Parts: sequence; C-alpha cells; structure tokens
Amino acid sequence: MSRKRLTFWNKLCYAIGGAPYQITGSALGFFLQIFLLDVAQLDPFYASIILFVGRAWDAITDPTVGFLVSRSRSTRIGRMMPWILCSAPFAVATYFLIWFVPPFEQGKVVWYLVFYCLFQSMQTCFHVPYSALTMFISTDQTERDSATAYRMTIEVLGTVLGTAIQGQIVGGTNDCPFPWMTYMISTGVICIIYLLCTLVLFLGVKERKESKRYRGQLLTFRRGLYMVMSHEPYIKLVIGFLFTSLAFMLLEGNFALFLTYTLGHRKDYQNILLVIMLSGTLTIPLWQWFLTRFGKKKAVYFGMTWAVPFMILIVSIKSKLIISYLVSVAAGVSVAAAFLLPWSMLPDVVDDFKVKNPGVHGHEALFYSFFVFFVKFASGVSLGISTLSLKFAGYETGACLQPEAVSLTLKTLVSLVPVVLIFIGLLILKTYPIDEKRRQDNQKLLQEMLDSDTDSESSALGSNV
Repeated sequence: MSRKRLTFWNKLCYAIGGAPYQITGSALGFFLQIFLLDVAQLDPFYASIILFVGRAWDAITDPTVGFLVSRSRSTRIGRMMPWILCSAPFAVATYFLIWFVPPFEQGKVVWYLVFYCLFQSMQTCFHVPYSALTMFISTDQTERDSATAYRMTIEVLGTVLGTAIQGQIVGGTNDCPFPWMTYMISTGVICIIYLLCTLVLFLGVKERKESKRYRGQLLTFRRGLYMVMSHEPYIKLVIGFLFTSLAFMLLEGNFALFLTYTLGHRKDYQNILLVIMLSGTLTIPLWQWFLTRFGKKKAVYFGMTWAVPFMILIVSIKSKLIISYLVSVAAGVSVAAAFLLPWSMLPDVVDDFKVKNPGVHGHEALFYSFFVFFVKFASGVSLGISTLSLKFAGYETGACLQPEAVSLTLKTLVSLVPVVLIFIGLLILKTYPIDEKRRQDNQKLLQEMLDSDTDSESSALGSNV
C-alpha cells in the first residue's frame, strides 16, 4: 500500500501552529517574573504565589482537557481542530490582560492570578489538541519525525520571536524600572501573531480521519489514566525529561534577572537572550540529523550535557559582555536539543503502546496531556522556588541594585541546581527501553496493522457496492 507523504507546505503550516505557544511561553518565562516584581511592583511572596498557582492550575487542566479531547466526536474538520480554533481568541484576550497594570492597588494580586490562570486554561485547550495532532497528520513515523523537526524549528524560532518582541521593545528604554506601556505594545504585537498562526494552521493542515472500525471505542478517564501511567517507557521518559525540563526552566526563569543584577548587563540582557534563541533555532536541523544518524538516546546524552560546562563557566568567570555572548551561543545548542528531543521521542512511546494494546483507541491526547502536565508542573515548581528564594535573599522590588545575597542566589539558580537536575534526568533516561531496533520493529507492526485495517474496509465497501 502506498502511503501519502506530507508536503513541505503541510509540514510548514503544521509547524507554524506551534509558534503561539512558544512565543507567549518565552515572553512569560523570561519576563513575567521581572514584570511582576519591578513593573507591577508586587511583593516577591505574592509574585511567587501567582507564578506557582498559575502553573499548578495549568498542569491540572492538561489531563482534564486531554480526557475531554479524547472523548470528543470527530467533526468535518477533525477532532483536534475545533478545540484549537475555539480557544485561540480567548487565549489572546486573557494573555493581553496579564500584562496590563490595573489602576488600583487592592486586588492587584487577584487580577494577575485570575487572568494568568484563565490564560493557562485557554492555552491548554489550544496546545493539548495541537500536540496530539502529530498522530493525526500521518501514519508514517518518518513523516511524523520530519514534521516534528519542522515544528521544533518553528517553535524555537517562536521563542526567538517572543524574546525579540518583548525584549527589544521593553529593553529599548533604559528607564528603571521599565515602563509598563512598553509591555502593552509588545503584548499587542504577540496577540496579532497568535491569531495569524492559528489561521495558517487551519488552512494548511488536514487532520487525517480515523478508521471507522475504531470510532467509538474510547477509554474512560480512570482506565486511560491507569493504562498510560502503567506503560513503563512512558513513565521513564516523562520522569527523565521532568528533571531536565526543570533544569532549563530554572535557567530560563532567572536568566534575565541574572544578567541584569549579577552580571550587570541591564542594557544588553535582551540581546543575549535573543542570541540564545537564535543559536537554538539554527541548530535544530543539526539535532534532527544527529538523532536520525545515531539514534535518539545518544542525542539526548550529547544534547543535555553540552550545556553543563557553559552553565558552570558563566558563573565562574569575571563578568565580561563578550564572554556572555559566547556562552549564550553555546547554550543555545542545548536549548535546541531540549526543545526537539522530548517531542520526537513521545510518538515512539505512543506507537509502542499501540503495539501492546491494539484494541485500545482514543488515547493519544491522554499521553500528550499528561506529558505536558508534568512539564508544566516542573515549570510551576521552578518559578515558585525561584521567587521565594529571591525573597529570602532580600530582593528589593523596583530597585536598580540588589544585595550580594541576591546575586549568589541567582548564580545557584542558573548553574548549580540545573546541572544537578540534568544529571539526575540523564540517569533516569538511561533506563528508557525504546532503542532504535524496538522503534523500527514497532513501526513495521503498526504499518501491517494499518494495511490490514485498510484492506478490511475496502473489502467491506466492495461487498456493499
């Protein structure tokens, strides 16, 4: 049976659909903490509550939305696409209000907490079905890997765009603290891009129809949760990347503060962040070649450990702008690996589950939603711990200079702790059981199953005629 290949435009439009998540995510990851502390001028304790509760709520909504998506009926435009289209306008509206400074002091904490949680909910309704869409654009693992590489390239480019828009507009002023109107301008630009990317995804991607034989055979939430969480490769993959994700999120969440207050690069921090993201974008094709040539597990080992020497170097030497730029170029290589590899390996786990459970269907969104749940949980923990650590170190809201204890805390949060977390994650991923041979065997078995289903449906159609 000949398999229909995805065109370049199919892959590109699919990839562009992932940009809104990363554009808003990078803006929030790099700048929300410093916005709440220095622009909204919230106490670090309240800022930590907002960041942690918002992420915790976001994590909780992922399995819920994943289950609802898995139970959704297929429509004329598919099962995933209606969720994406309906959630996008609400995500844009709530994102805009996150960066607005309300004209009152009482209730300001509630304002940011409510709109941060609402945005995360809408973003979940967009991103969970978009992530699961990977399994519905093609049945060919090679095509899905290729589409994932396109997606990761655009998503890293999305982080570049988010960092550039927010950083260059906000960083274009030397005022201390930064004026909040610059945040509103950058937010407006990001909201427009969000809607345009959603439109491109809808127009350029056709969701593959499910086999008629499998429609209606869906998992209950309890059974789905049990089966997903009892699948050994999935658990090891999730826990391993939970630690590595926590490492890079600690780095992301505190790097702007580290550059501003520890290294003294207040005028250049937005450019350094931009260089990291550009470096990551340019090296995505390198990692796609590497994992194809040497396997995904080796790519994980090389990709994650590459950042370690530079995390140590940036806090060990005397602050020099040129060194900071060189380190940012090297760090971007690992950022690319951290973006690409988890999403490239997750479809292998889903395929492995299909081979072992051929009678179970409607599970794809559950795998992706629980994976996103753990990643976002790590993000919430990292942001909460970071902001509380700064409070205990004596961080002064709105000040242009910070105590030495804050500088030491920031060094720990962007170097020592991430390095330890990376090595713990790699030790867990070493036990991940799906190697290249098992992956290829699974792909052959799945193709045989698909060919058998297609032949059965064709025979049934012929007999009806």
